[in-house]
Amino acid sequence: RNQIGDEGASGLGSALANCINLSNLTLGLSYNQIGAIGASGLGSALANCINLSNLTLYLYENQIGDQGTLGLGSALANCTNLSNLALDLSFNQIGDQGTLGLGSALENCTNLSNLTLDLSFNQISDQGTLGLGSALANCINLSNLTLGLSFNQIGDQGTLGLGSGLENCTNLSNFTLDVSGNQIGASGASGLGSALANCTNLLNLELYLYNNQICDQGTLGLGSALANCTNLSNLTLGLSKNQICDQGALGLGSALANCINLSNLTLYLGGNYIRASGAQGLGFALANCINLSNLTLDLSSNQIGDLYTLGLFSALTNCINLSNLTLYLRQKQFISFG
Repeated sequence: RNQIGDEGASGLGSALANCINLSNLTLGLSYNQIGAIGASGLGSALANCINLSNLTLYLYENQIGDQGTLGLGSALANCTNLSNLALDLSFNQIGDQGTLGLGSALENCTNLSNLTLDLSFNQISDQGTLGLGSALANCINLSNLTLGLSFNQIGDQGTLGLGSGLENCTNLSNFTLDVSGNQIGASGASGLGSALANCTNLLNLELYLYNNQICDQGTLGLGSALANCTNLSNLTLGLSKNQICDQGALGLGSALANCINLSNLTLYLGGNYIRASGAQGLGFALANCINLSNLTLDLSSNQIGDLYTLGLFSALTNCINLSNLTLYLRQKQFISFG
């Protein structure tokens, strides 16, 4: 933490503008009271660094807003040789306008193979997310993608637009998406899953949808789509606090049974409305994932009850290749082992 502010960021940018042969640059400027002027000045400088292939910018917890994000985006549009880009703009009061401008810039970065973009805790709604999805559709060479969009104001329409863009990213092998704390419902979750089903080269997938409203229908749609991702070896699904009941848990388990190459699976299903039949059925379904070696299952704060927890254990004993099992089972209804 320093107090660089706009003046310092602009001065730093002026110096970097002369480093036209830079190929690798990492800047950590978080918690520095940088606003739109400083971010735009920094962006103007980076626009001269046309030989950059690797760029990492940490700018979280500033006040760059839409105008500062537009300035940064204009610069990135000139960095057409970028293959690796990591940009953390979380906690920066960015809305749809800034996100759209950033997306337009990324459309020019067609050589990107690795992209990490964190826009969490801003004020982005469906419009901005749609623009970001359109931009990603042009980044067809992406193999590793991490998107942080948690705690914005994204609904089904934005999620569907994001998924539509991802359908073109057929070379993705590693994908992490965090859209927790938004307003995503069943259609958004199902559409996102359908998009990922086209990414047939996915090996590692992490989806965090905590604290949305996808319910059983969305869980079923998401699971049904993931059943087509047969090459997945590592999967993490964060679906806690989503009003999921037995039907959703059973459907998710049945779908994942088709992912026969899964070796590592983490399911966060805490804070839902799953009862005994849902938990036990999920366990029996997972027994069909014959290559599972590591399983983490969070069913805490559901409604399973003590008499039926043994049924879940019994089901999981059929996962004969498991070497590591972690269960979280603290319930709304007390569990005892007397």
